[in-house]
Amino acid sequence: MLLDTASLYFRAYFGVPDSVRAPDGTPVNAVRGLLDFIARLVQDHHPDDLVACMDADWRPQWRVDLIPTYKAHRVAAETAEGLPDEEEVPDTLSPQVPVIEAVLDALGIARVGVAPYEADDVIGTLTGRSTGPVDIVTGDRDLYQLVDDARGVRVLYPLKGVGTLQVTDEEWLRGKYGVDGAGYVDLALLRGDPSDGLPGVPGIGEKTAAKLLDAFGDLAGIMAAVDDPAARLTPSQRRRLDEARDYVAVAPKVVRVADDVPLPGFDPALPREPRDPAALEALAARWGLGSSLQRLLLTLQT
Repeated sequence: MLLDTASLYFRAYFGVPDSVRAPDGTPVNAVRGLLDFIARLVQDHHPDDLVACMDADWRPQWRVDLIPTYKAHRVAAETAEGLPDEEEVPDTLSPQVPVIEAVLDALGIARVGVAPYEADDVIGTLTGRSTGPVDIVTGDRDLYQLVDDARGVRVLYPLKGVGTLQVTDEEWLRGKYGVDGAGYVDLALLRGDPSDGLPGVPGIGEKTAAKLLDAFGDLAGIMAAVDDPAARLTPSQRRRLDEARDYVAVAPKVVRVADDVPLPGFDPALPREPRDPAALEALAARWGLGSSLQRLLLTLQT
């Protein structure tokens, strides 16, 4: 089981009241919410391995170089001194992230992030290397591209907390989008995604993109059709696709998750006992993790 950790703690932050606080009054709703999420996921799905995948670089420069608008709207500030961009994060969430990392480490839950890559890239690399089934837990549709029934790779998409999950397999993808996992990258880049700053091809929405992929197979087939006068494209489709050649040439590298991240060594096995009980006890007392941590510990032991 691979966790898109930031996606989950964002959901926890907005789903758990900020009245959930440490003894000193600091909000810990994201911390406790994430611990509750992990406990429920382990209880319901019994993974052998569990990896919390992290955003070591949430907006990699190599993606921005290809498409400058990539996640540009999420940038809160960029100083004149050229300091790194900062993601727009609620100010009571940012201080909770180091606590989350420390608790995961003390528990012994593998936590993997590699610069200059996003958590999606870590997930893509681990999925590609897996020799068994993989459940990817994320609220990010971009990872639908990894769904592969033959390899047992599916996405568990939270609908309400993590108790209600949309199990995304190829049948669901074909019913919803008309493509399988491999075709989702082409659909996404043609359609565009405002949440990621991907412009898409103007005038090519989701339904049109799906029809074009059904007719011509993949992005390469669609672009070959642009150059074929006999191909059944409307004049406006042909013109819009032709005008978007520069975008279409670079977008696949931006949209497709990396599968070659140089991962560090780590133990993905689900821990039965905490790696550092003393550190965990201190964190529990300092941040008032209470029943959330106890539930997770009991779940890991069963």
